[in-house]
Amino acid sequence: MNTRIAVRALAGIAVVIGTVAAASCTPPKPQRGADLGASQSIKELMQKRSLTEADVQAALETYVPGGKHDEYMIFASGGQSGQVLAIGVPSMRLLKVIGVFTPEPWQGYGYGGEGDKVLEGATQSGHKLTWADVHHPALSEMAGDYDGKYLFVNDKANARVAVIDLADFVTKQIVANPLIAADHGATFVTPNTDYVIETSQYPAPLGRDYAPIEQYKEKYRGLVTFWRFDRALGRIDPSKSWAIELPPYTQDLADAGKLDSDGFAFINSFNTEMATGGDLEGKPPIESGASQNDMDYLHVINWKLAEQLVAQGKTTTIKGMRVLPLQTAAESGVIQLIGEPKSPHGCDVTPDGKEIIVGGKLDTHDTVYNFAKIKGLIDAKRYDGKDAYGIPILAFKDSIRGQIEVGLGPLHSVFDDKGNVYTSIFLDSAVTKWSLKDLKVLDKIPVHYNIGHILAAEGDTVSPDGKYVVAMDKMSIDRFASVGPLYPQNFQLLDVSGDKMRMIFDAPIGIGEPHYAQMIKMDKLHPIKVYPPGTNPYLGKQDPNAVQSGKERIERHGDVVDVYMTAIRSHFTPDRIEVEEGDTVNLHITSLEQAEDQTHGFTVDMYNVNLSLEPGKHENVSFKADVAGVFPFYCTEFCSALHLEMTGYMLVRPKGTPAPSASALASAAPSASAQKK
Repeated sequence: MNTRIAVRALAGIAVVIGTVAAASCTPPKPQRGADLGASQSIKELMQKRSLTEADVQAALETYVPGGKHDEYMIFASGGQSGQVLAIGVPSMRLLKVIGVFTPEPWQGYGYGGEGDKVLEGATQSGHKLTWADVHHPALSEMAGDYDGKYLFVNDKANARVAVIDLADFVTKQIVANPLIAADHGATFVTPNTDYVIETSQYPAPLGRDYAPIEQYKEKYRGLVTFWRFDRALGRIDPSKSWAIELPPYTQDLADAGKLDSDGFAFINSFNTEMATGGDLEGKPPIESGASQNDMDYLHVINWKLAEQLVAQGKTTTIKGMRVLPLQTAAESGVIQLIGEPKSPHGCDVTPDGKEIIVGGKLDTHDTVYNFAKIKGLIDAKRYDGKDAYGIPILAFKDSIRGQIEVGLGPLHSVFDDKGNVYTSIFLDSAVTKWSLKDLKVLDKIPVHYNIGHILAAEGDTVSPDGKYVVAMDKMSIDRFASVGPLYPQNFQLLDVSGDKMRMIFDAPIGIGEPHYAQMIKMDKLHPIKVYPPGTNPYLGKQDPNAVQSGKERIERHGDVVDVYMTAIRSHFTPDRIEVEEGDTVNLHITSLEQAEDQTHGFTVDMYNVNLSLEPGKHENVSFKADVAGVFPFYCTEFCSALHLEMTGYMLVRPKGTPAPSASALASAAPSASAQKK
């Protein structure tokens, strides 16, 4: 390694670079102002730990000292955990687990507070849902670039979409799709976040009504939903949202056009065979039945044209949602199909919006579709026929610029700032770097193992950063200490700043099965430090029940008891609550703290109430005091030297027991003189 280059690249760490050179038996060149006195000890440490020069260089590139911040943040799906992971880059430190579709106790999300309403508002089929299959986080955009304001994510298993406000990293809304049974091509946003796109995955009758599987071709359908996002409210507006009926092919991943292709969306599909299984009856399983055709279909959706037709009332209403019928979409030019290599997965629009990259899992090629060619064919109505549902088909050879052989099992593609593409190769367990301009492979690096999704620094925007790529590997055999037969998955950080890719960090992910992720420049994020006093995060303003210091109180209205409480280091006021068995207790708790990072918690023993009270936050909790007894409540965050003293009692008198008189309470309380003694 050239020491001068290394020192320039890693300013301020000439000591270690000199040591690295020494370890490789090359005398380090003296550097002005550099203290090389530690070289021998670091060389000994390298030998003791069997570290190579490459190991040390990777460690230096990814090390972020305490008190210094990462350059980027990854928002990664938490898979079956139902949550989202916030990870710093290059350190790959887990910074936060964001509760989304499932309760998260540290944040008090789903344990009695206002977050319960978010979770409860997104039930499906009348079932209480306690898990989710989180797949595709998407950052909000303006002009095709991340703006750092919101994050959207889907639940594949239950066809739901969530909105996370990045002002405080809190899930503010979950909407349930009433029409489909599962989603996958979600969530992807249009360039100005006018819409959040959600596509179905497994076809079913729209509205989830029953129809025999033998009527699959006639009654089963796919769907793409365009959820209207209201930036002023920071919420999806279901009343202004709509959907397009699709044929019963299994729609997969999607992407929104940008710049040249703005106004269009692109959706992969597989199982154009419309296989329905039946292996117990001697029929081929879906796996093989859906892999017979050489080509599947890329859906090309003109969503701006669809938006006009929806405004003109050309829709039907199913389960309360406006739906543009398949026949209308086909006849009006809203949807066209193009053949694509079998079992496609990735569907990625290039930064300039001019092309769409598709990888076929059972192919060895990435296919480059050219939007100008596609648009020309559409405008000229040059079709290669129609499918069984009357949708025009564009000729494959006339729609593409070319193909490039990248390896066996290409899945997803991301981009850098130099015109290069990085494709995850599942079966080869590799990342292939290739030139978009020349369609030539430039580099290929093995990863460990079976890479699925891939992400790059701002790699799916109009202005990618380059620098870093992350391989999201499904397997981690031999990479980490054994933790039983359920292995962690592995995020491998690649340095792509040079001509050759270099692997510089392995980050085990011990939660869920992460799928997709996005990486944003840290300086685009501007989260708040504290809430303004009395803020209800879910209302985005001061709560009507916010409590000021000196106005704490307990009010009884029949069998309803309202407790107006404050929390501040190191006590709750009031710290004693007495109710009768069967009473409904409404706790209104405001944190009076305004000092940064001074968080309190609140729990009532045995009542499954658990809150996080960040500075200035207000929470409302309601529960029935249905068990008589004495129940301490206390702060769950170690907030001060007197944290253990931040406690109190909820006393639940047995039904019919008279309340103690004021005089009895006064006589039971220790006197001031007794307290002094």
